[in-house]
Order: sequence, then C-alpha cells, then structure tokens
Amino acid sequence: MTTDLIAQLGHLTLGSRLRRTGERLQATTQAYLARNGIKIQVAHLSVLYALSRGEPCGIGDLAETLAMSQPGVTRMVDKLEAGGWVETARRDDDRRQRDVRLSAAGRELVTAANALHWPVIEASVASICSQLDGPLLDQLAGLEAAMARGDLEAELDARTREHGDARP
Repeated sequence: MTTDLIAQLGHLTLGSRLRRTGERLQATTQAYLARNGIKIQVAHLSVLYALSRGEPCGIGDLAETLAMSQPGVTRMVDKLEAGGWVETARRDDDRRQRDVRLSAAGRELVTAANALHWPVIEASVASICSQLDGPLLDQLAGLEAAMARGDLEAELDARTREHGDARP
C-alpha cells in the first residue's frame, strides 16, 4: 500500500490536499454530467448559474459575483460562447466591455440542471459530508476515503434513479 505523503504532512499541505479533493469532486461530478448527456465543463456551471439569476451581466460583474479573477472568467465565457451556451455583445458605451447572457441552449441547460442535476449533486455531496465528524483533517480523510470507495458515484447514481432519467 502506498503512503499518502500529502495527508501525512497534515496542516502543512492542507491547501494541496483541499485542491486534490476539489479536483476529485469535480471529476466525479463531470462523469455524472457526462453519463446524463450534459457536455459542459463542471467548472463552467457557476457562470451559467450566475447568469441565470439576472442577465445580461458584464465580465467584471461576473468575476465579482463568483469571487474569481477577471481573466479566468473571461476565459470561461469565451469557452462557453464557443460552445453555444452564452452570447456576448460589446457595450455601446464602452466597446472594451462585453455583456454576457445565456443563449437558448444555455437557458435550456440551466432549466434542466436546476430541476434535475444540481439538486442531485448537492444532495449527494451533502450526504457524503454529513457522515464526517471531528477535526478538519479527520473530516478531510473521511471525505477522501468515501470518494476512493466510490461512495459519491454510488450516491449520485442512486439519486438519479430516484428522479428517473435525468437527461435534458
């Protein structure tokens, strides 16, 4: 059995461990979305959700809402626009700025995600996390172990079966 050096180093490598866990959560969610016919990067869902709350929205406003860097949001918007999920338009008052809004496909995806996918993902992750107790590092170890066992995938699949076919 291989020793997990990052876990052994405790708080010293907490950032690395959280990043690793976050990447695993995103990969599991990405696989769930793919199984359900959704072809979008999970990291881009926050932009779509933010736009669904009140559009159009400027890149700077999106960056502030999501607490992300403006260049990072710009890259995501560019990818979403290339995929047909959002539309952008230059502002008349400042041609350097763009307003972003959901396209028809983006609105359809957000509607399906709100009704089916986001509740399943939220409930599944909450279920796994509700079983954790104790100090943060112990909880993180428990979350990592649950994901290694495939508990999150199993939870996602079980909740999907409860809701029927979750394809858009």
